[in-house]
Amino acid sequence: MTTIARSRSPQSEIPARPITTETVHYQVVHWIRGRFRIRIPRLGFDAEYGARLLYIVGSLPAVTTARINPPARSLVVEYNPKLFGEALATIQGQIFESIQVAANPDLPALSTEKATPATETHQINYWERLGLPALGLGLSVASLMGVPIPGYVIASVVIAGATPVFQRAWEAIQEEKQLTIDFLDGLAIALHTMQGHYFAPSFMLGLIEGGEVIRDLTARGSERANLDLLDCLGKTAFVERDGVEVEVAVKDLVEGDRVVVYPGDQIPVDGIILRGTGLIDQCKLTGESVPVTRTEGMEVFASTLLVDGQLVILAERVGNNTRAGVIVGLMQSAPVHDTRIENYAAMVANKAVIPTLAIGTGVGLLSGDLNRAIALLTLDLGTGIRVSVPTTILSALTYAAQHGVLIRSGRAIEKLAQIDTIVFDKTGTLTQGHAGVTDIKVMDPRFSADDILSMAASAEQGLTHPVAEAIVRHARETHQPLFDCEDWEYRVGLGVATKVRGVDLRVGSRRMMEQENICLIDLHERFPDLDSGRASIVYVAGDGRLIGVILYSDPIRNESPEVIRELKGAGITPHMLTGDIGRVARAVAKDLGIAPDNIYAEAFPEKKVEVVRALHDSGKVVAFCGDGINDSAALAYADVSISFAGATDIARETADVVLMEDDLRGLTLAIRIAKQAMEIVWQNTAIVAIPNIGALLSGIFFALDPILAVVINNGTAILAELNGLRPLAGPGGPLPLPPVKDTQEFLAEWEATHPDQPVQHIPPKATGTQAEPSRLAG
Repeated sequence: MTTIARSRSPQSEIPARPITTETVHYQVVHWIRGRFRIRIPRLGFDAEYGARLLYIVGSLPAVTTARINPPARSLVVEYNPKLFGEALATIQGQIFESIQVAANPDLPALSTEKATPATETHQINYWERLGLPALGLGLSVASLMGVPIPGYVIASVVIAGATPVFQRAWEAIQEEKQLTIDFLDGLAIALHTMQGHYFAPSFMLGLIEGGEVIRDLTARGSERANLDLLDCLGKTAFVERDGVEVEVAVKDLVEGDRVVVYPGDQIPVDGIILRGTGLIDQCKLTGESVPVTRTEGMEVFASTLLVDGQLVILAERVGNNTRAGVIVGLMQSAPVHDTRIENYAAMVANKAVIPTLAIGTGVGLLSGDLNRAIALLTLDLGTGIRVSVPTTILSALTYAAQHGVLIRSGRAIEKLAQIDTIVFDKTGTLTQGHAGVTDIKVMDPRFSADDILSMAASAEQGLTHPVAEAIVRHARETHQPLFDCEDWEYRVGLGVATKVRGVDLRVGSRRMMEQENICLIDLHERFPDLDSGRASIVYVAGDGRLIGVILYSDPIRNESPEVIRELKGAGITPHMLTGDIGRVARAVAKDLGIAPDNIYAEAFPEKKVEVVRALHDSGKVVAFCGDGINDSAALAYADVSISFAGATDIARETADVVLMEDDLRGLTLAIRIAKQAMEIVWQNTAIVAIPNIGALLSGIFFALDPILAVVINNGTAILAELNGLRPLAGPGGPLPLPPVKDTQEFLAEWEATHPDQPVQHIPPKATGTQAEPSRLAG
């Protein structure tokens, strides 16, 4: 194990590297919270520099994603948007330092794949899969045009290209003991080729293998089982050994180490605080929407973020033994499905193989005409479905990606179209994931709400605490003045003591008020509902008495109510899981219109998995939407998993659907896309099946030319293929409504499930043109 003595500022986390004297010019062209876009002219001509830069920036703990756009000569960096103050300045400095460090030619030009965790590695050898079928089709067309090509050459290419078809047919006979559509296709290809008809079998083969390749393209390219907890933590950590602070790789930490953590760092171990007080953001692990204060003797967990303070932690659990590691293990034990679109060709056509084979053989024997038999064998249902269904799915995936929704597999499209239940994590999914001021209560008539906000913001300005930042931001948004402070003192975990405009001010927690002997009885007598809502409280005291309180909470996303309404209107039942307390969960659910029975508060990751599995076992098709490490196990067990581009790496990589714009409306768009795609899948099945079955029945009684059979079979395949491109135009419209139940069916179902709530039947109005529907008693 190698160690590096710490020789730079406490905030820096870039491994010590020699810096070249060359200066790389750059310009910040765009910056919003959580994202930088930096123009670096050198990226336009130095690919090796770009690879080094991407690797170095991608290795910074606070960076979530990094990518390079060479034509625009720009680097785009997305980082933890919750960083403020000193921690934010640190990550900015690290990024700018990385631009210079990457210019060192002695550093290896590392693969960009290492710096982009979301990169898919799914590869298809198109030449191996499609080369021979394409060559056979080209040779057969050339032969039809009069090019003198020996028949045995074309036949050899066609038969060689059909080898995968023959192999699949033989494997089905050996392993499944059945004749599949591949057997019928292989037989038709062989008989056509033996008769010297090369165009029909080569064209059929091209459609078959092309459809299989497109189907494979709809598969997800990376397996979630390969995810590692260490990928979600920083690369290195600082520990105290023999009285010296040294830097070691996170993977080399052992139980008993004294780990030093600075603001903006992720905590790399589960352990007990030996020294220091810190403000810790546990949202991604526990789902708590507000950072918590931890002091000496209290427990902290790996993968949480130290927002403020400095800690020395005694490591009790490291690596996969931490709580985060257990979550990863739980996730990895979830079932892994075939991520391709279901083989609808096999589902539909396999059932028709033996009847078609029997009819073709019977007609051939009775008529003595081999051509009639071959014609009937050509009329299989699989060829058109094989190519049109994957094309439909691929078109849907393409449209979704173009509109900010990454759907990673064909299976996700299928399940999205079927879901009837969706479970949301609350914090960061239905809510914004950070604090915001919601109200101000005044206790002293000498001051207005604006006065209290102005003084509190003056006291809190400059702090990295998310709640302090929320108060300052709210003051600036409402154009309240900020004043200079005297005798300013910040007490970690408590609040701020200072003087503002001559008032001896205390702004902080209830514990701070108790330590200052400030009475809170009048507050709760005047506002008895304060403890029952979803807001948390910052107390503001002046000259030894409480003058007001500022209420803050994690605001609901602007689009969340609209999304919930649309889902419920489409017959999809929303549930909400959260690590937050029940009071907060119930208040958020009430605002969103989620039924009380569908709320699960104080839910640890294991509980989230239990809820998802229970819903699934009850016959529901369940989607889960979350963004934290604590959500990753539930994401893995859901029928469809949904996350955001700004989520933790492990949640994002586990998800089947990633909302790249971090906008929940992308979810309803994904569902609309999926429903349209599956409607087209069944349309294509009908387009292929009806003409082929009609021709098959006609061929029993009338002579059917093999060429006409090929035209019908392949013509419907091409028509279905063109129909499969429709998703590229988009789904349009809102989510479709669920089917309307018959009144009697509804009443019967209600009385069966609610025996204690009888239905009162109301007779029709005499003057009405229609009877009013029955109303539920009460």
